[in-house]
Amino acid sequence: MSRTSCPTFTSKIILKFPKTMPIHKQENVRGRARMMECVQAGGYHSREQRRMNDTSRQPVCLIIPPSVFLLDERVFVSLGILKVAAVLEQAGQDVEVLDLSGIRNYETALDDYCASSPIKTFGITATTPQMPQAAIIGTILRKLKPDARVILGGPHVTLTHTAARKEQERGVRGRAVKALESLEQGYDVLVSGDGEKAVFIALGDRPPKLIDANDLNSPLFVTRDEFDRSPYPARHLVDLKSYRYSIDGENATSIIGQLGCPFSCGFCGGRESPCLRVARIRSTPKVIHEIETIYREYGYTGYMFYDDELNVNPRFMELLDELTHLQIRIGRKLHLRGFVKAELFTRRQAEAMYMAGFRWILSGFETGSPRMLVNINKRATREDNARCVDYAHEFNLKVKALMSLGHPGESPDTIAQTREWLLQVKPDDADITIITPYPGTSYYDRALPLPGETGTWAYRAPATGDLLYCKEIDYRDTSVYYKGNPDDGYRAYTWTDRLASRDLVAARNDLEKEIRARLSLPVQAGQAALRYEHSMGQPGEIPQSILRGSQLQLAG
Repeated sequence: MSRTSCPTFTSKIILKFPKTMPIHKQENVRGRARMMECVQAGGYHSREQRRMNDTSRQPVCLIIPPSVFLLDERVFVSLGILKVAAVLEQAGQDVEVLDLSGIRNYETALDDYCASSPIKTFGITATTPQMPQAAIIGTILRKLKPDARVILGGPHVTLTHTAARKEQERGVRGRAVKALESLEQGYDVLVSGDGEKAVFIALGDRPPKLIDANDLNSPLFVTRDEFDRSPYPARHLVDLKSYRYSIDGENATSIIGQLGCPFSCGFCGGRESPCLRVARIRSTPKVIHEIETIYREYGYTGYMFYDDELNVNPRFMELLDELTHLQIRIGRKLHLRGFVKAELFTRRQAEAMYMAGFRWILSGFETGSPRMLVNINKRATREDNARCVDYAHEFNLKVKALMSLGHPGESPDTIAQTREWLLQVKPDDADITIITPYPGTSYYDRALPLPGETGTWAYRAPATGDLLYCKEIDYRDTSVYYKGNPDDGYRAYTWTDRLASRDLVAARNDLEKEIRARLSLPVQAGQAALRYEHSMGQPGEIPQSILRGSQLQLAG
């Protein structure tokens, strides 16, 4: 049996559709039936895959695109694609990871890789802001490897597919459907949702154009138990030491103990997407074991928890206790950082977090305006958010306030309320960003075309009727991001009845400068992207800071 194909089917699922069923629903059912046949015929981690003869291996190259909008691209490792790499390695598949983050002339590095590697199967991950670079990478692969299979997965595909599906259910061919169709033209296979099982379909014979692993009823959706049993991200396939992140001076890396957020903030991606909405929480022993494994293999004593909100976990206090016990066992103090939901944060949690090694918390307070909190559907009040900061400071936890401008109905008055709130609660650091409606957010999915204005969409906040306007964007060639260089690095593609796009940018810049000056907050430092040179490695080789692989690691 081929490593990357499903087992030979001994039976087929026969499909009959009513004449009234739309074509897109028929295609969804056909795709799900083929996936179910594959599952029934042997699964995705079958013994046959593990026993496959070495001579028949077809290595896969997974590509991490640059994030040119960030101050420093090599801070947090892209764990999602490394999770997929780990599942492939567990199944006996050889994997190479081409990490182009922080490489200014990444096209040259990709050219050299294509010239020196026989690999013909590529998987690319991309967030929405990374799509222009992912599109360039796809174009280069098409030119230099015309017979290659190019697969695109990650948050952008998932969110775009989710938005398109909602349009299709309404019988509408809107901007999301068009955006999905343009993605299908640029890549051989799209993976929406969880990649851990879907990747085996993508690598198999005759894969569908779009693999939907973002459906609770799909066999490709990773369950809570499967998430808990899955292998740790293949961190050995990237150069961890080239990632520059620290917590209170301690070298740090990132970890994920929980997927999904059950809340419904209007600006947040994935509120209609099961893989981003359904909370899947790993068991405490698995999280502790992963941290201990990273510590013993790499020496890290700092950990950033990239869970959506740590205190959504019903076993959060148990996790804190076990983190304390881990430090006693290894004889080292850990320095930890993570996100919390403000209205769920308690004095007891604050005290236990500090005892467990947390020194920073981050929370998406977003605004100091009560009306904006309602329009966001934040479910937290201005007082809830202030109390969160008070509890944290009571137990010596530093607070990073995550704030955003440009919500429906935003005005100079609401921004003034945000300024007043920040100066009142005195966070220890702050991010102040501009809202960007991505596919998969309520601000995008529930917006309607503005009559008489081609390419303009309007979202109406249900509770107040306040409006947010947005320009239609082709994400393949426009890098749209919510967080960028504070020195003239922000762009706004949204506006309100009271603030034009340029006014939002100016207000953001002024607010950040004032808050940092008056509260003596640290200035965000950047790190210039590196320039790849042929001489960075041996002749004909890509340096290990960019390229690592299963066989390359063994050879090294």
